[in-house]
Amino acid sequence: MKKLSTQHMTRIAVLAALAAILFMIEIPIVSFYKLDFSNLPVLLGGFSMGTVPAVLILGVKSLLGLLHSSTGGVGELADFIMGAAFVIPAALIYGRKKSRKNALLGMIVGTVVMIVAAAVVNYAILFPMLTKSYPSFEFILTVTTPFNLLKGVVLSVVTYLVYKPLSPLLHVKK
Repeated sequence: MKKLSTQHMTRIAVLAALAAILFMIEIPIVSFYKLDFSNLPVLLGGFSMGTVPAVLILGVKSLLGLLHSSTGGVGELADFIMGAAFVIPAALIYGRKKSRKNALLGMIVGTVVMIVAAAVVNYAILFPMLTKSYPSFEFILTVTTPFNLLKGVVLSVVTYLVYKPLSPLLHVKK
């Protein structure tokens, strides 16, 4: 990997700080699932700078989230895994050929990957860590899956609407 320029590091830091702030603003949806917009700056960073900066933004956001965690870090781990599952495919697809079509395709693929990752990880890892038991498949199918579909759609729509106007601020000048 090439060294990150000062401009890249500055943008990563600003987007990570914004993501950490947005991580604290949650909208309760169902059960313990809460919608937040903290992965919006992560996805914007992924589209403008690539997957490595996006994962760095996501990692910093998750580490800062530990400062106010009520789940002993399990919620932050979940957010990191689902965020990576969503952002990495989206940024990779968009990065191959930067177009609105590829941005949309990337976010659709990212949403599907996030839904699958959420089902598997919630069932096999996260629920047992929190509750010492496994959730029902019914819960995964009727609560976890629709929640992650909603989250992917909402983040995709907002990103699609704001990326182009914010693009000049996000791209590093050469």
